[in-house]
Amino acid sequence: MNKPHPDPMNPAGNLDAAVSHADDASALDALRLLQERPELSQRELSRQLGLSLGKTHYLLHALLDKGLLKVKNFRQADNKMAYAYLLTPKGIRAKVALTRSFLARKEAEFEQLQATIARLRQEVQHDHTPHTGPDH
Repeated sequence: MNKPHPDPMNPAGNLDAAVSHADDASALDALRLLQERPELSQRELSRQLGLSLGKTHYLLHALLDKGLLKVKNFRQADNKMAYAYLLTPKGIRAKVALTRSFLARKEAEFEQLQATIARLRQEVQHDHTPHTGPDH
């Protein structure tokens, strides 16, 4: 019997139905990028993720609201205020959980795809096998 996977965006174990697999993938990508480059602007993060600026803004606020990120102000060389998005300890744990969940999902999809390919190969081989007998 398969146990339900805990929601990595909510380590307490409460189900958050608003978070879809696509949202999980976007959240994971955002956490990975921000861990490597916390100084990314929302606009640059949006480009890197391939998401609209509005979706990126929504995603960042969801990660902030869940306590997975925190924002730190700093001054850039041109005297403008900028922000750094830092993963919190909870964010690091969520990133690990999201990575595990994403990997398990992709491995299951891969196995299913391999089975489909094997069936299709058998069909193709069967369809190309010369048939003998009175019907053919």
